[in-house]
Amino acid sequence: MSIEIRAFTILDYYEEAFALWSGSEGIGLHAGADSRAGIERYLERNSGLSFVAREGGALAGAMLCGHDGRRGYLHHLAVAVGHRRRGIGEALARECLTRLRAAGIDRCHLFVHAGNHEAGRFWSRTGWRRRDDILMMSRDVESGG
Repeated sequence: MSIEIRAFTILDYYEEAFALWSGSEGIGLHAGADSRAGIERYLERNSGLSFVAREGGALAGAMLCGHDGRRGYLHHLAVAVGHRRRGIGEALARECLTRLRAAGIDRCHLFVHAGNHEAGRFWSRTGWRRRDDILMMSRDVESGG
């Protein structure tokens, strides 16, 4: 069977993608941001940039992609266990980068949990470089200030 890359739509793919992400090691989910409403906002804001891979009716992989007008960002690449090592992750990333390039974005970033060595090897193997010159910091946005 062949892999088909399709645009990620909330109605068609959210439940399957969330189940895939939830069952994939190294994917960090956040109750609010990764809820159906959170992903729907993300997809609306970044229309046509996120993709799923399907094979024979089954979800084989999913990836979120967006940009802030200046830099692109990839999130939550996951490939189902039975579909790994067949180029699906690379195909999803390639499609995202193609769309970012078409939108005028010339650099893309992604985040890998420090202990997710398999993901680190995958991204290195596919041409991404580790940045040790950036310290990432996070904070929850509090209401009212």
